[in-house]
Amino acid sequence: MTTENVRVALVTGAAGGLGAHIARRLYDRGYYVALTDLDESGAVKAAADLDPEGRATAGLALDVCDKNAFATVRDQLVDRWGAVHVLVNNAALTKAESLMDISPESFDRVVSTNLNGAFFGCQVLGAYFAERGYGRIVNIASLAGQNGGTGTGAHYAAAKGGVATLTKVFARELSSHGVTVNAISPGPLDLPVVRDIIPPDKIKNFERAIPVGRLGRPEFIADMAVLLAADHADAVTGACWDANGGLYMR
Repeated sequence: MTTENVRVALVTGAAGGLGAHIARRLYDRGYYVALTDLDESGAVKAAADLDPEGRATAGLALDVCDKNAFATVRDQLVDRWGAVHVLVNNAALTKAESLMDISPESFDRVVSTNLNGAFFGCQVLGAYFAERGYGRIVNIASLAGQNGGTGTGAHYAAAKGGVATLTKVFARELSSHGVTVNAISPGPLDLPVVRDIIPPDKIKNFERAIPVGRLGRPEFIADMAVLLAADHADAVTGACWDANGGLYMR
């Protein structure tokens, strides 16, 4: 099957949370969307929820810690829809652990998911896009990677800081090949993963500490991803777009 006039997007960590919001926004804008996740059944369900006929969505297993897995999914999508045009590196792992209690195993696991996953995605899909002369990569970074984080853990903050740097490195490498690479850096969002970290009796005080007085809206982050994925977004590369409610101004 070929989709000559349709853009194909691959979203990692899309079985739920922010990834599912991004996948939905892309689908609503006419993209064919591959929702990938370590939780294959969750990805399949999320894809079916968007498009029960399975014409314009696919739910696929993807372990972002495995570079070869990216190549496998890329090939599956090329076979299915003829090409891939957009990659959103969204898959993440957050563990709220005190700094001095983080074990080597925990550090490795969090960094591997958040940083290595983005690196492998940029490598595999970036090379593919460069070969074709077109592509859009959107990396989901985090406020934690800019201000050192608080409740998300040092391993998460360090990894997300690395994602912001990798974005610049790949943007510079791929810019002459028609490929843009950008990052979005959200603050705390109104998502289950955030509410799981913050006790219910403390959420109101937490929101009061945000200058705008509320958690961020994941739908808006999804809109930002769609804008950076657009054909006419070719003048933006190596950028990091902040959406943190005023917690970090620069």
